[in-house]
Amino acid sequence: MVEKIRILVADDHPPFREGLSRLFEEEPDLQVVAKPGDGCEAVNMAKQACPDVAIIDVAMPKLNGIEAAKQIKAACPNTAILMISAYGYEAYLLASLQAGAAGYLLKSSPLRELISAIRSVHSGQAVFDLKAVSKVLDRLAVPQGGDVVSTQRLQPREMQVLRLAAKGISNKEIGRELKISDRTVQTHLIRIFRKLGASSRTEAVLRALKEGWITLDELP
Repeated sequence: MVEKIRILVADDHPPFREGLSRLFEEEPDLQVVAKPGDGCEAVNMAKQACPDVAIIDVAMPKLNGIEAAKQIKAACPNTAILMISAYGYEAYLLASLQAGAAGYLLKSSPLRELISAIRSVHSGQAVFDLKAVSKVLDRLAVPQGGDVVSTQRLQPREMQVLRLAAKGISNKEIGRELKISDRTVQTHLIRIFRKLGASSRTEAVLRALKEGWITLDELP
């Protein structure tokens, strides 16, 4: 017997949602366990079913997909989130990263690419639409009034903190992993932000991606 990847498909357009579900069910290793039509339903059904992968449309009624993803990830930390959207807006991609998504694809992506992405995020890999990612990275200009930051300016401990932050885990979890206090983790993050000219974890991670210090595979 093939072990099934249990999937939640959340989209407010019934034809799209049902069509995807039928196509997924044709795959021997995929099983659709929930088909919510709005963000609130997505959260409630995810809490009940605890799917392996939740495919969530960014734009949904009652509760937007980004917020739904945050709540699902908090309630079901082992569920991999794959965001889908008709648009490659940078803000959507950034918000998806902040929500803990393991992937972001456009609805125009070929079906085989979407199916492959489901298997990839289930196995712990990150899958993002390359055009959308490139647009974000291209917008990350060098901090005003300074040169590109050298990796030598980030201390080894700071690089450890940055890589763990890229996984989307909390300061407490980073501290537990590195055996340091929450306050020390926060201090390291403040120094990292200052050195990278970043104002948030997400911006720091994206600057690190741009410089090649971390890879997409290191994202959640």
